Amino acid sequence: MRTIYVEELIDEIAQLCIKANIDLPEDVRHIIELATVQEDWETASHILLDIQKNYQLSEKNSLPICQDTGMALVFLEIGQDVHLIGDIDAAIQAGIKKGYAKGYLRNSMVEDPLIRENTNDNTPALIYYDLVPGEKIKITIAPKGFGSENMSQIKMLKPSDGREGVENFILQVVKEAGPNACPPIIVGVGIGASFDRAALLAKKALLLDLEKKNPNPYYAEMEESLLQKINELGIGPQGFGGKTTALAVKILPFATHIAGLPVAVNIQCHVARHATTFI
Repeated sequence: MRTIYVEELIDEIAQLCIKANIDLPEDVRHIIELATVQEDWETASHILLDIQKNYQLSEKNSLPICQDTGMALVFLEIGQDVHLIGDIDAAIQAGIKKGYAKGYLRNSMVEDPLIRENTNDNTPALIYYDLVPGEKIKITIAPKGFGSENMSQIKMLKPSDGREGVENFILQVVKEAGPNACPPIIVGVGIGASFDRAALLAKKALLLDLEKKNPNPYYAEMEESLLQKINELGIGPQGFGGKTTALAVKILPFATHIAGLPVAVNIQCHVARHATTFI
C-alpha cells in the first residue's frame, strides 16, 4: 500500500494545465505534418502550414495554442493499492485554479448554465475517476474548446440500423459541423454501453494515440473507411475545401443492451490538447 497526500497533486495538475495548452502532443503534430504533404489543394495546404507555424510559435514563446484554453477535463486512473489522504476533488480544483492563473490562461467556466456568471478561475473542472491495478496515479488534463464541443452529438439508434446506420450518423454530424468545428478535426466515437457512457467513450477516444491502429481489426478498418468518407466531403481545413477535413477517426466500443445501439460523436478541432503524468 502506497500513501499519497493529495496536496502533492496540486502543482502537478497546475503544470499539466499549462503544458497541455502550450505543447501539442507529438502524434497530433506528426499527423498534421503528414496531411500537409498529402494535401494537393493549394489553399488547404497553406492553411495547414499556418496551423504548424501556430503550434511552433506557441511552444517557442510559451503561449497558448488557441485563445479558447478550454474546459478542464481531468482523467485519473488511481491504483487500487494507493491510499489517498485528503480531499482529492478539492486538490484537483486547486490545481486547475493555480495552473490557469500561473499560465495566464483564459477563464471560460460559468457557475450556472443559465445565469452565466464567470467563476474567474476556470473551475469547476470535470473529473473522471477510474480504479486500476497498481500503486500509481495517472493524471491526464485535456482542455476542451467549445467550438468543436458544440458540434458533438449523440443518438440512440436501433440495433437493426447496424454499421450502416452508425456510419451515416457519424457522417451527418461531421457535415453539420462543417467549418464551425475548426477543421481539420479528430472524430471521437463511442459505440454501445448506455446513453451517458457512450458520450464518455467518445471523449476518451480523443485521447488515443492518433498514429496507432485500433487493436480490433474490425474497428481499425471502420476507422479508415470513415476517415476516407469524411475527407471526401471536401470541407477541408477551416472550411476552405481540400481533402483534409479530418485527421483521424477513433472508435471505442462497449457492450450494450440487446435493444440498444447508442452512438456518440465527440468532435475535436486540430488543437487536440492533452498532457499526462504519473505519480
